Amino acid sequence: MSQLSLKRLEKSFNEAKIIKGIDLDVTEGQFVVFVGPSGCGKSTLLRMIAGLEDVTEGEISISGKVVNDLPPVERGIAMVFQSYALYPHMTVYENIAFPLRVEKLPKAELDKRVQAAAKVLQLEPRLQHRPGQLSGGQRQRVAIGRAIVRQPKIFLFDEPLSNLDAALRSEMRIELMELHKRLGSTMIYVTHDQVEAMTMADKIVVLDAGLISQVGSPLELYHRPDNLFVAGFIGSPRMNFMNGTVTSSNGTSLVIDLGTLGTLDLPRSSKIGAGQSVTVGIRPEHLKLGAGDFTLAITPRIIEHLGIHTVLYANLPAGENFIGLFEGDPKVEEAVAVEIGFALDQVHLFDQAGLAVY
Repeated sequence: MSQLSLKRLEKSFNEAKIIKGIDLDVTEGQFVVFVGPSGCGKSTLLRMIAGLEDVTEGEISISGKVVNDLPPVERGIAMVFQSYALYPHMTVYENIAFPLRVEKLPKAELDKRVQAAAKVLQLEPRLQHRPGQLSGGQRQRVAIGRAIVRQPKIFLFDEPLSNLDAALRSEMRIELMELHKRLGSTMIYVTHDQVEAMTMADKIVVLDAGLISQVGSPLELYHRPDNLFVAGFIGSPRMNFMNGTVTSSNGTSLVIDLGTLGTLDLPRSSKIGAGQSVTVGIRPEHLKLGAGDFTLAITPRIIEHLGIHTVLYANLPAGENFIGLFEGDPKVEEAVAVEIGFALDQVHLFDQAGLAVY
C-alpha cells in the first residue's frame, strides 16, 4: 500500500485553478522530487500535503488514512522550508528541541532525540551555539534536525537549498542523500533545479501548469521523455529542437524535411503520415565534432570553456537556439563555422501534438 496517495487533487484560489487534478502514489522510503518551472504548482502541492493549504477537490491519504481535514500536527509529517525559520535567541539545542517542548515530551526523551538528531547531522559541537554563529549550511542542518526529532512518517522539503551558494548546495545535496539512506524515511522534495532532481531522486514528478507531465526515475525521464515539455526541461544544457515535416513514411522509417538543414532519414516505426509536422530533438552531449549519421554546420556565437568540457551556442537558420556540449577543449572559435554530427539512435522524435514517438 502506498504511504502517500493523492487522488484527483485540485486547488483553486478564487477563479484561478492552480492544481488541476493530480493522481500520485508514493511508496514508503522513496525520495520523490517535485520539479517544474516557477508557477507550475509544486510548492502549492507540497503545502496541501502538509495541511498548510486546503484541498478544493480530491483526497490526500497518508498510511491509508484520509487527512484532508486533519491539521498539520496530526498528519505525521515534518516540513523544512526554504527559509531556515530558526529562533535567533535560542541555541541550536533549543531550536531542535522546540517542537518537542510544544508536545510536552518528557525531558529525558527530548534530550535523547535532540542528541540523536545532532549526531546524524554532525551538529554535536554546535549545540550551544546560536544561529548567528553558524554558516548557511549548518543553519539548514538545524532546520532539518528540528524535523528529524519529530520522527515523522514523511519529510517535506520546500526548496531548502535555494538560499545557499553553488558549492554549498552541492555539499548539502550529498548530505541529504546520505541522510535519506540512514533514516530510510519517505522524503518529498520540491525544487525548480532539475540538476537537484536528477541527482537526488528515486522518482521525479515533473509538473507543468498544475498537471503531472511525467513520473519516472531520473534516467527514464532523461532517455525516454513522454513529451516536448519533459524533454526540454530534463537535461542540462537543454535538448536541441529542430522543426520539420514528414515527406515520406512507410511504417518502418520516416523521411523528414528539416528545411535548410537538409533531409533526415530516420529508421523509426510510426503511424505519422506524410505532410505532418514533427519536432526532432538531440541532446547537446550527444553531438560530436565532424560528420555523423546526420551532419549540419553551425557558427558559434558564444563559446564557454569550462575545462572538463566546452559549450557552444549558435542559432540555426530558422532562429532556433542550438547548443553543443563537447569533452575537453576542442579547437573551435566564435564566428567560425564548424561541422557537427550525431547518431540516428540518439534522436528524439515528437509528433505535432508534442508527444514522443518511440
